[in-house]
Amino acid sequence: MYPGSQSSNYDRAATMFSPDGRLYQVEYASKIVSQGTMGVACKYSDGLLFGAEKKVNSRLLIPESVEKMFVVDDHILAISAGLVGDARRLVGIARQKAQENRMYYDEAIQIENLVKEVSNIMQVFTQYGGMRPFGISFIVGGIDRTGKRLFETEPSGALAEYHAIAIGRNRNKAMDLFEKDWKENLSRDAAVRLCVKGIESGLEEKEKLEVKRLEFIYIDSAKQFKPISQDEIKSILNNKKE
Repeated sequence: MYPGSQSSNYDRAATMFSPDGRLYQVEYASKIVSQGTMGVACKYSDGLLFGAEKKVNSRLLIPESVEKMFVVDDHILAISAGLVGDARRLVGIARQKAQENRMYYDEAIQIENLVKEVSNIMQVFTQYGGMRPFGISFIVGGIDRTGKRLFETEPSGALAEYHAIAIGRNRNKAMDLFEKDWKENLSRDAAVRLCVKGIESGLEEKEKLEVKRLEFIYIDSAKQFKPISQDEIKSILNNKKE
């Protein structure tokens, strides 16, 4: 028996359950996710909006080089929270799956099917020795023939579908806000204001929100991803009308 706390007896391998039914390595991976900058997404009347706060901790850092959002396919986008290296690995797999579906079936992959493929891979890394869980969660969303779809994946391989979702640091505060203020018929501008409020709610007490650290992309009925410029974000935030 290893000395120390009870958890240290069962956290040596990802595959070892503790007596109370916990997988500590998976919980540690989720802890990494909770330390990442926040990513948010929500459905609005005509499409889906994706937003993220980028960590820019040096004036020498080029913000555009910080990877937080990934276009997986023409109609699918993912936001990560956690280890960026793990995110790139899984996004690469997701892009390959999407392209294989186009080659084999001559059609775009359904979002739910792709999310399940990625989640299955994440689950495998919690089940076999010599592997560690991926320290990453994703928001994955887009528009396919089934409509607007928005999913969250977790390091355990669990997934769920949402109308509005936040991942990363202090996500619970943003989720409380979304529970109260999200409506199905939101305009795009109202969705931007809601998501900015969600990101702002996750900041530490003395931390200020900077527009230059925000990135927003939306997809509408035209099924094309379009970025929202920082000037437009400022204009939307200054205009309180619907």
